[in-house]
Amino acid sequence: MSDTCLGMKLKWYGGALVASLFMLLVLRYVVMKNPVEESYLRNPFSSNATNPLEWVHITGSPTVQYPVNASQVISVDAIAFSLFAQRNLSEGEQQSLFTWNLLKNLINHSHALPNGVEAIKEAGSAWNSLMALVQEKKLGYANDNPSKKAKEKQCPHFLNKMNATEPDKSDYKLRVPCGLSQGSSITIIGIPNGLLGNFRIDLTGEALPGEPDPPIILHYNVRLHGDKMTEDPVIVQNTWTIAHDWGEEDRCPPSTPDKNRKVDELDQCIKLVSKDDNRTVSPHSHASRKSSVGLQGVKYFPFKHGSLFVATLRVGSEGIQMTVDGKHITSFAYRETLEPWLVSEVRISGDLKLISVLASGLPTSEDSDLTVNLEALKAIPLSHQKPVDLFIGVFSTANNFKRRMALRRTWMQYPEVRSGTVAVRFFVGMHKNQIVNEELWNEARTYGDIQLMPFVDYYSLITWKTLAICTFGNSPHKQTEVVSAKFVMKTDDDAFLRVGEVVASLSRI
Repeated sequence: MSDTCLGMKLKWYGGALVASLFMLLVLRYVVMKNPVEESYLRNPFSSNATNPLEWVHITGSPTVQYPVNASQVISVDAIAFSLFAQRNLSEGEQQSLFTWNLLKNLINHSHALPNGVEAIKEAGSAWNSLMALVQEKKLGYANDNPSKKAKEKQCPHFLNKMNATEPDKSDYKLRVPCGLSQGSSITIIGIPNGLLGNFRIDLTGEALPGEPDPPIILHYNVRLHGDKMTEDPVIVQNTWTIAHDWGEEDRCPPSTPDKNRKVDELDQCIKLVSKDDNRTVSPHSHASRKSSVGLQGVKYFPFKHGSLFVATLRVGSEGIQMTVDGKHITSFAYRETLEPWLVSEVRISGDLKLISVLASGLPTSEDSDLTVNLEALKAIPLSHQKPVDLFIGVFSTANNFKRRMALRRTWMQYPEVRSGTVAVRFFVGMHKNQIVNEELWNEARTYGDIQLMPFVDYYSLITWKTLAICTFGNSPHKQTEVVSAKFVMKTDDDAFLRVGEVVASLSRI
């Protein structure tokens, strides 16, 4: 067992080291000077459409406008009242807020972690909207319009639009109701046309109240005739937020070779040298006249003016990958506060004949009315008189519905869990999207195994989730109604845990 203890210690030390390195990287990113990207931001799109893909008219020269209250300071008391005010909630609904109430002191220390203040403020707005909807349902108002209710609860597995091109319209949007998750993909079929053939694909999030433009989680800009830095075709990837403006550009081909790093074990930019080593080049072709080294000098760029392409943006664990005609082209690492689950819309604009758009692998919630053996999937209630041997806290994000259901059907069915010897709870932050929050709230009420966090989920705030797990698993106070466990464990919602083996190992300590 000494080897096991040593392994556990090494994991703790390794975790601390990774966390320290992560904080250093965050500090480096915060102080980094952001180059100015071309200003093409448009006015906000309307979100009240019935069709997920709609035409958008752009008028006038785009500008970046900052809200009047951007620098307004919200008091700690106002945030606390928004998040922790007494609500008319049932006993079952309050079960998902046990840890929420214990984390009230986070507000006084929100500056300790990057984006902590923003995450708590955004959670306050999302929480108020959710609670207003919950109260409406209790009063029966929400049932007056069944079609509206069905639309709000819609988290489809895929969305598609064929024959998207219409005359005199070149800007499109695809509304993604419940964000993206790992494995989600956006496939675009089109033909670069017009004068230059330049086009852009933007994955945008939800704009906060008072902000004219939403954050851009991924800006994918294809420039067939280059830009100010090069005359060759280039792909520019970046992000934008109203607080920090444009980030540092990721260019493909990169401006310097040392900037080509790995994301999800894939090159940030492939080596764009030749399209097909087996093809022959006419001696009278433009490529052969420009280069005397034969095929090695033939430039390959995945997009070509007037040529059909099939491009897919795929969500990975570390970043977003782009493949064109089945070939990996670029990777883009996620940036702070711009995670894929916050994507709410795909915007496509520029000189592009758009033929079709398909979003697949989207996060979708399960209809509990159709769930087989629903009672067997619900959490065993906690007992104050009987402490559990092991408490397992699971990191999860709001729209990871399918992952949580997979865990409920697999290792959460171990006898140790079903007997109450081991307790399992998911620790989930709020989402900026009201539909996602509503689905999450319904899931929490149905299964009783979700603990909501009083902040919006960002990668940089996993320390708060760890604190929440430790607090939940080591609080024997009756007024908090949480568990007192002999051991506390943390895991992720994409891991399979052999609960029996873990409990057997702990019993030998």
